[in-house]
Amino acid sequence: MSLGPFRSLRSVSYRIWAAGALVSNIGAWVQRTAQDWLVLTQLTHHNASAVGETMALQLGPQLLLLPWTGVAADRFNQRKMLMLTQATMGGLSLALGLLTVTGVVTLWQVYAFAFLFGSVAAFDAPARQVFVAELVDDEDLHNAVALNSTSFNAARMIGPAVSGLVIAWLGTGWAFVGNGLSFIAVLASLAFLRASELRQATRTRIARSGFMEGLRYVGGRPDLKAILIMLALIGTFGLNFPIFISTMAVGVFHVDAGGYGLLSSIMAIGAMAGALLGASRDKPSFTSLLSGSALFGAGCALAAIAPDYWLFAACLVVIGGASLTFTTTTNSLMQLSTTPAMRGRVMALRVGVALGGTPVGAPIIGWLADHCGPRWALGIGALSGFLASIVAMRARTGQPPDPRSGSASERARTDKITIRDER
Repeated sequence: MSLGPFRSLRSVSYRIWAAGALVSNIGAWVQRTAQDWLVLTQLTHHNASAVGETMALQLGPQLLLLPWTGVAADRFNQRKMLMLTQATMGGLSLALGLLTVTGVVTLWQVYAFAFLFGSVAAFDAPARQVFVAELVDDEDLHNAVALNSTSFNAARMIGPAVSGLVIAWLGTGWAFVGNGLSFIAVLASLAFLRASELRQATRTRIARSGFMEGLRYVGGRPDLKAILIMLALIGTFGLNFPIFISTMAVGVFHVDAGGYGLLSSIMAIGAMAGALLGASRDKPSFTSLLSGSALFGAGCALAAIAPDYWLFAACLVVIGGASLTFTTTTNSLMQLSTTPAMRGRVMALRVGVALGGTPVGAPIIGWLADHCGPRWALGIGALSGFLASIVAMRARTGQPPDPRSGSASERARTDKITIRDER
């Protein structure tokens, strides 16, 4: 069996899914870049707080809807859920594009669309992450997760540069329209998948206390709790790249939309390298979490003191690689060490903690960038990485957890639930 970084592509189903996801991811990054640029330069006068508020509204539903998103991913057919969520997000992108192209868009409308888009994405994210387990065997799951990150960051490298060109040549609204059309690719890939070839997990009839059951499961797992604490730190104060990059580009280095898009693409080079490195590993580990979070902190610290555009860009390569090493490892560790009946709820908690902290962190980081300068905002990002590495060091010194599904009592309880529901 090949142990290369692309071994998951042996699966026909995974290849079809990955092709559609790549096109859609490029469109998503085109829209993200355009949305930040629209708010920062067209609807406000370089107001970083407004960018932070937009991010908060778009990512807040990940935490707000947490009691339902993971339960839905565990209970319903993930393929059908994804077709619904992807189609809805495509429609929202087209609607925002129409408002922008016609010149009637306002800041409150961008806020409203950000919240609607985030609400749909809250249901999409855990279903999409768990759906990968239906496409590949467990032995290839870590590799498939890492390749998903590679695809995502290939799109991050291409999308912002494309967005900068589209904004310069056609206008911001057409970037939204392009993203809306890109959802056709992922919908087509989902339609072409053969249901008989998917490794469908057992669907359980989850009681009203299903979310609380997921919390109790995580509460009995010190390793999962440590990962969530690290995600909370870096997700809240570190993964605010739209604010970091846009404010440094405009406020410190005084570049145009093309220069801003280039910075995002340069960071994606490091992210792709980090994702490919993760794909080449056989198994994820807490050592990778420790190195990723520490390197993230160091990269943000160096970026905060970078004297010119190109040195700042070089620091973004480090930040991109470190952030992907960290986030990919958290994804793989949590999926591989969680019993299948709980994966949707556990992954929803992961997404909710990683992204749900942004409604708190993004406005703070935006305010800090406005009143103290972008370099101080990056300093807070650096601190989050260093604190997360301390959590990882403490977790490594603890007793190694059961690598599959927690304690024996937890496994027995989950098995009883599954057997009862199968009957």
